Amino acid sequence: QVRLVGSGGGSVQAGESVTLTCEVRGNSMSAYCLVWFRQFPDNIWQKEEIAGAESHGPSTYANFAKGRFTVSADTNKKTVTLQIDGLRPDDTAMYYCAADFFVRSCSLPGVNKDFAYWSQGTQVTVSS
Repeated sequence: QVRLVGSGGGSVQAGESVTLTCEVRGNSMSAYCLVWFRQFPDNIWQKEEIAGAESHGPSTYANFAKGRFTVSADTNKKTVTLQIDGLRPDDTAMYYCAADFFVRSCSLPGVNKDFAYWSQGTQVTVSS
């Protein structure tokens, strides 16, 4: 059974950094597209794309994420991490990873959100 397990969230102070981890269970990463999203508490119907990693191309980012967000894949550990630097209170959100395990269009911005697998959310709360 394929699962994505997200971890690493918590309560942090503004200006600090956090690293979120998405672990892939039950599938290899020989071919994948994995994207990080976030959902704000006042807009639970929309998930905002952040950054993506894939097996067949470079990592890509939403325009707002360039500079403070870094996505990195370790296919040996079967993890994809999202590091967020210089956290701000408006980064407070539930963070999700989503993936497909075949070669597909994976470039941000504007990635197709119709992924087969989603993690449970991991909450990041930033206080000023």
